[in-house]
Amino acid sequence: MPQYKRWYDHDPVLMEVVELLRNYQDELRAQAEVFLAKIEEKVSKETIDKFYEMVKPINGNRWYDKDPVISKTVELLRVVPPEIQKAAAENFIKTLEDIGVDRNAQKENQEK
Repeated sequence: MPQYKRWYDHDPVLMEVVELLRNYQDELRAQAEVFLAKIEEKVSKETIDKFYEMVKPINGNRWYDKDPVISKTVELLRVVPPEIQKAAAENFIKTLEDIGVDRNAQKENQEK
């Protein structure tokens, strides 16, 4: 079984979502809020808040720790089973395409 450096390296779509969130935090914050709202419908806001209190870092040194919405989104993606990670990532990408976000712009900028 291959060893991955980061928890999201096993799936290219999940990797892309995390990179999009990293590079476009302000622009994608609304989508992250929608994602959290959908999760809250399934398990409750209190459950998510309790979970986040348990896993959020004390120092907050990671790039996504600066914004609680982005941080909750990434942490939830990190702990759910791989099949849910994949479905959530694919849904996130589809939603971005539906609202007209050009996810290829990031790839083009990285290649330059």
